Amino acid sequence: QVQLVESGGGLVQAGESLRLSCAASGIAFNIVAMGWYRQAPGKQRELVASISRGSSTNYADSAKGRFTISRDYTKKTMYLQMDSLKPEDTAVYYCNAQYPSTTLTYWGQGTQVTVSS
Repeated sequence: QVQLVESGGGLVQAGESLRLSCAASGIAFNIVAMGWYRQAPGKQRELVASISRGSSTNYADSAKGRFTISRDYTKKTMYLQMDSLKPEDTAVYYCNAQYPSTTLTYWGQGTQVTVSS
């Protein structure tokens, strides 16, 4: 059974930092591409950052220079270090894993990030 469990969300003030974690189980962690998405109230879910099986990274423009995605193959965990947080970063953040060249994709349950001004 595939499980993606996010943690690390919370309430912070603008300018502060958070680190999100996504612990994966039941999945070939060394094969899947992974990513962080977020969904704010009334908005569509959007990609924040992604990381390939070879640890190549990609960021949304809104995340460039402030967020860092990484993965630890030993711990089967993906991270999102978020610095200089802004109120517009407020959203539920979801972990995603996808087997390359397939439609097999999995989602975590989400973790709330709230940034106050």
